[in-house]
Amino acid sequence: MRILSDMTSRAISSGRPVAAPRGGVVFFCVVALSCLTGCLSDTEFRQQADEVAYDIIKRKQPDAIGRTEPFTIATAEDTLRNRLMQLQGLQTSHTTSLGSDRLEPIKHWPDDDYLATSKTDEPPVKPWEGPEPLKLTLLEALQVAARNSREYQSEKERVFRTALSLDLERDAFRTSLAGMLGSTLSFSSSGTGDTTGITTTPDLEASRRFEDGLTVAGGIAVDLAQLLNRSGSSSLGILADVTVTLPLLAGSGRHIVAEPLTQAERDMVYALWQFERFKRSFVVGIASDYLSVVQQEDRVRNAENNYRSLIDSFQRTRARAEEGRVTEIDVDRSKQEVLNARNNWINAREARQRQLDSFKITLGLPTDARIELDYDELARLATTAREALGDPSVDTSEKEYRVEEERIVILEPTNDDAGPLELPESVLIELAFERRLDLREDQEQVFDAQRRVVVTADALRPGLTLTATGAAGEGRGLSSAASSDGRLRPEDGTYTIGLDFDAPWDKEPERNAYRNALIDLERSVRTLQGSEDQIKLDIRNALRTLRQARESYKIQTQSVRVAERRVESAKLFLDLGRAEITDLLDAEEDLINAQNDLTTALVDYRIAELELQRDAGVLIVNERGLWREYRNANNEQPEPDRG
Repeated sequence: MRILSDMTSRAISSGRPVAAPRGGVVFFCVVALSCLTGCLSDTEFRQQADEVAYDIIKRKQPDAIGRTEPFTIATAEDTLRNRLMQLQGLQTSHTTSLGSDRLEPIKHWPDDDYLATSKTDEPPVKPWEGPEPLKLTLLEALQVAARNSREYQSEKERVFRTALSLDLERDAFRTSLAGMLGSTLSFSSSGTGDTTGITTTPDLEASRRFEDGLTVAGGIAVDLAQLLNRSGSSSLGILADVTVTLPLLAGSGRHIVAEPLTQAERDMVYALWQFERFKRSFVVGIASDYLSVVQQEDRVRNAENNYRSLIDSFQRTRARAEEGRVTEIDVDRSKQEVLNARNNWINAREARQRQLDSFKITLGLPTDARIELDYDELARLATTAREALGDPSVDTSEKEYRVEEERIVILEPTNDDAGPLELPESVLIELAFERRLDLREDQEQVFDAQRRVVVTADALRPGLTLTATGAAGEGRGLSSAASSDGRLRPEDGTYTIGLDFDAPWDKEPERNAYRNALIDLERSVRTLQGSEDQIKLDIRNALRTLRQARESYKIQTQSVRVAERRVESAKLFLDLGRAEITDLLDAEEDLINAQNDLTTALVDYRIAELELQRDAGVLIVNERGLWREYRNANNEQPEPDRG
């Protein structure tokens, strides 16, 4: 605009009359109109991308996972992490620790609304206010992890990015519009006189590629040439053209042209499958970590009870030593056991805190936050196990061995008291083959590899392209500014049609790509075979682990009962002088070991149940991180393997 003003001033100073610059007016009017009607703000572009991606995910979910559920990559504004940081006064190194909405926009920041509106107003998992420790149940921990875990958020963003990639591939087959505006101010001096003028050229182009390979492109350009002299002559020109291309041999057909779009559509389904698989493994991992912390708390309690019991035993031993009934050696040994018990108690407490801090990181919470878990979860697990497996405290010696003619016969474990998930191996493998999404992805990728073979083989063919063009109209420049306006006359246009042939020579890169595609196909087949074998191994190992944990739980329950009776008997006989202090100390040690082993067996059985459902692909996890177990699906209780 400044150039136009300077040049016009020079023309005026020369004493020549100047006509109104129609070209400049048209140019800037068109620019202003385009900005008002076709340009989006940064915020609108972001919102548009969100709408497109979320719509793709919503439409793909029923085909991929058989249901539609809410999906968003926006984090909650009122997260549990933020509440803990603020209400418990936890340390932070930077404002970013409280979320991106606390950032100050930097210079040239493009999206004024993003930092304020990128969060959701979803309420927290549970109402909680105040600096006191927060107590989380197992189900609440699952929901907290789904909202606060950084790993979980990254997986959701990967699905979102895949949706944007699919939209980009779809855009290749949409009608594409492009507009160009150009305005040129010219000044020339020649023997016939000076010439000053402005030429404005708005162009509009449109193109469309179809999935069969047909491409149609066309455009229209308008020229406005105007002289900035005494005459002020001006003239309009108009040009239109269209080009049509259609491959007939190599590169023809939907299976070749639309292959990138086909793969992108399938990649979107794969991304949803992978996210679903991730959720199942994620919640099993959260449950395993949660129960491990609870188990360690039980070890702390057992160590504390053992510490108290040994203190009591030491006091009794010292009293009997004063009566001359035991030696000082027995007193010192009892004292040594008390010291060992205190050391074990302290070690158990520190191990519990280390596990709890690590679990906080898994949940996406600060490690210095004051959080407590629901340690009654073990009691509920024990109740559930008794309901599913029967009373394990009942003596089952007759099922473990028998004596035949002075020969001891050891009996193998039976499945008479098997849990509800101990289904026949063949049934579980069949379930896994039907529902394991990673196996389904491997199956579909074999088809992907087959299509790549077809595409690379097509590139070996000769190229034959049909091309048709047409152009009509008259352009205008400063040299023709005094002419009459141009007209668009199709009858006076120029039209061509031709064939372009590309001989199949020098195809070494295409040849190698084709051979590599065949190798990739064989590799995908081997991957599928390996996945099947691995799934069978996963199921067999999960069943073994579940049966082993069940037998261990029964054995350790009875072992605790026996150890408790030993301690009681040792105390009684010690008071009667019919036992040594070593008998009591050994009984106390065996009791705490049996108690810890019982808790381990109980937790192992529960984790084995979840891992078996994960490996069989029957554990359903919703967007909130909550699971639905197979034995509760459709309100049916599967029959365990009784064979």
